[in-house]
Amino acid sequence: MKRRGLLREVLASGAGKLGVTMALVLGVTALVVLATFPLDFGPTRWSDPAAWADYPKAVPPAWSAAFSASRPAQHRILDASEPGGSTERGAARVDTYDLPFTFDEDEAPTFVSFSHGALTFQDRPPALSLVLQRPDGTEVTLLRSSTRGPRPGEEPPYVRNDETPLRVLVSAEPETAEAIAELYAGAYGVEMPISEIAADVSAALFGVPGDDGTIEPLRGDYTAQVRVALADPADTLDWVRLVVGGSVYGLLGTDANGRDLAEGLAFGLPVALLIGLAAATVSTAIGTGLGLLSGYKGGRVDLVIQRTADVVNNVPLLPLLIFFVFILGAHLWLILLLLVAFSWPGLTILVRSMVLGLSGSQEVEAARALGASTSHILRRHIFPHTAPYVFTQLIFFVPAVILAEAGLSFLGLGDPTLPTWGQILEDGFRTGAVFLGYWWWVVSPGLLIVITAMTFMLLALAMEPVVNPRLRRER
Repeated sequence: MKRRGLLREVLASGAGKLGVTMALVLGVTALVVLATFPLDFGPTRWSDPAAWADYPKAVPPAWSAAFSASRPAQHRILDASEPGGSTERGAARVDTYDLPFTFDEDEAPTFVSFSHGALTFQDRPPALSLVLQRPDGTEVTLLRSSTRGPRPGEEPPYVRNDETPLRVLVSAEPETAEAIAELYAGAYGVEMPISEIAADVSAALFGVPGDDGTIEPLRGDYTAQVRVALADPADTLDWVRLVVGGSVYGLLGTDANGRDLAEGLAFGLPVALLIGLAAATVSTAIGTGLGLLSGYKGGRVDLVIQRTADVVNNVPLLPLLIFFVFILGAHLWLILLLLVAFSWPGLTILVRSMVLGLSGSQEVEAARALGASTSHILRRHIFPHTAPYVFTQLIFFVPAVILAEAGLSFLGLGDPTLPTWGQILEDGFRTGAVFLGYWWWVVSPGLLIVITAMTFMLLALAMEPVVNPRLRRER
């Protein structure tokens, strides 16, 4: 069957149409991820706790808010790299960064944090303040900080926070609770104990005191204003950021470290396809080659290959993998190597049985009588008869390898620096996601594994008429 006829035969069934469509979606998505994500995403971002400091911990997806009786707080990350205005004060100036947002939820934010990038100054260190302007016209100063001055022997310009940005959890600072207490006393005439405000600073910051002593949400337009006093015209601040923490986030939520599961699962797609396709292709090539050679050559060659296949086929993989992981460490290449090393015997035995029936055919006898070499006979007269079955087995191998890697990672034998689907599942179960009700942490990678496995299973079902011509005649 020619390639065009093969594709037409695959697309003739509903399983083939669905399988090809799902395979195209997975392939295009994997290519987009590879084009947009850094290749070192695992060690440099996924495994770096500082990269996820501004994200909420273990919260469900944003779309789950539609099924909630009240509107949960949305997560907001507000950035500014250029000041909205400047005020000259002699030789000095004050740069103002405005970070506006609208708060209209029923629940208060979970936390408020502020961070900024590199500060460069020539002589006197800059002073910085953070003020929150509220919808009712009141404002509260959340933070006042001054930059560390020059060190002994240090030459200007002086640079601070260039490698590690300054980050302050504003909602946990005692000064914030004191400022809110002063605001309540001055603007509303309500004396509220600082200890009571400190118990839930975010609710007090985004609320007003009620008549019954409770705090009611204050909805409307807020503006966080960062004011930076710079003593020299050459002084600069790279960027500022305000994070208003929410109780829902993103498409697939976050894990206990605040990592965006949508990013981790997206990066896990090309990793899963690479693992499946690479291991399945190599093991299929080894199994097919040894099966062809064993069935055609016979004798001592056949005996050695078959006894080796029997031995390898009966070696327990899991204890061996645990041993190698203990000795060499948990690495993806080690898992791939062992999966390839122990996946070929079954195909070798099956291909050999097919070759034994083909080696005595008139086609092979004629080629042998014409002086054709062994490689030519195997390549042109025997392999084409086994090819449909081999390619079908290749398609079946891919989901088997993906499931095997996920299972090994779930047991804690995977590479911890890579966000594979099995590794994300293992993190969830180790953290107790099932018992704590973090369903999004477990369901999402499980569904992706099932969808990917179903894609290749549908392709394998669509290949049945290609492997067995009688199915084409019956249909």
